[in-house]
Amino acid sequence: MDIDKAFYRSLMKNLFADPCEVKFWDGEVINYGQGMPQFRIDFNEPIAKAELINDPSLAFGEGYMFKKIDIVGSVQKVIESLYKNQDSFLHQNNSYDKFFKILSSSIQKSKENIQFHYDLGNDFYSLWLDETMTYSCAYFKSHEDSLLQAQKNKVAHILRKLNLHPGQTLLDIGCGWGELILTAAKTYQVKALGITLSSEQYYKTAERIKNEGLQELAEVQLIDYRELKGRTFDRVVSVGMVEHVGKDQLKAYFSAVKSLLNEAGVSLLHCITGYEESGTNSWINKYIFPGGYIPSVQELVSLMAVNKFYLIDLESLREHYTRTLEHWAQNFENALSIIMKMKDETFIRMWRLYLNSCAASFHCGNIDLHQFLFTKGVNNTLPLTRTYMHS
Repeated sequence: MDIDKAFYRSLMKNLFADPCEVKFWDGEVINYGQGMPQFRIDFNEPIAKAELINDPSLAFGEGYMFKKIDIVGSVQKVIESLYKNQDSFLHQNNSYDKFFKILSSSIQKSKENIQFHYDLGNDFYSLWLDETMTYSCAYFKSHEDSLLQAQKNKVAHILRKLNLHPGQTLLDIGCGWGELILTAAKTYQVKALGITLSSEQYYKTAERIKNEGLQELAEVQLIDYRELKGRTFDRVVSVGMVEHVGKDQLKAYFSAVKSLLNEAGVSLLHCITGYEESGTNSWINKYIFPGGYIPSVQELVSLMAVNKFYLIDLESLREHYTRTLEHWAQNFENALSIIMKMKDETFIRMWRLYLNSCAASFHCGNIDLHQFLFTKGVNNTLPLTRTYMHS
């Protein structure tokens, strides 16, 4: 037996929480664990041992992207099985720390990072997002809700939490393709500004505002939140954006919200969270979201307190994001015949792994999704109970 094979046989012994089958590059098949295999890992060629030991996330991710590894069965199930096995070397080896990279985010770097991901093209995203082009965690009121309905539920849920009144001003930091500001303008007659660093999102949102005749109530700007000067708002919302600002810019983000918010104003922050301070998975940082950082719950609450924000409500939507990602992953597979004409196989495998591994991460509780509702100083005008937040 060669050294590579011996290393891999040992590695695979306790890597997964579920029974599985492993087919090696020489054709040998070994069953690991007790019971019926839940999936099969095919090694078409070995991955360098040094790469696996130094950064297993990057090594496995690239191994799958470049067809060194194939997965027979559910990709999400494989990743969940990795996460659930607390005895594996991933949870014991110091190399686990190298899953995470913490990087700085200047305004220019933020623009480059956002464009890297979001400017892949509206044609691409429209194939697997819902009709509103909402690219953040949805809100499922029932198991029967379609993705479209759940995304509309999410926007409505956020807008109810903000307790909007006609004539108020609303800022959406990282407005995506504009669904929230358009709904706020139409439903509550507030004056809504959306800002984004993605030119694809900017042009699409501007087009939607014009097509719906909402120029008097809604506007969009291609600008960084740190560049917005001379305006304040009654409400500030940010959905799925703060994960992109970087650890070193979190203080600046909350400071900016404080200066942009009127006294007694209300803000809602909807973001991916962790229970420990960490960067993003190094494979995701390299290929999907460069410069990302997942803040911990305590980190965010601490920064709110420092800025004298009053925390009104905190809600976890973790399993809503699992379900959202499962919808996206299924839509992605359903659109494969079209995507194959636009993107190469490496890209397709990269995105399949991204969507499924994120679903696994939320389902296993490695990461969470929270909505924080807070006010600038004291606000005694909000309803006494939370019933106004739910229709």
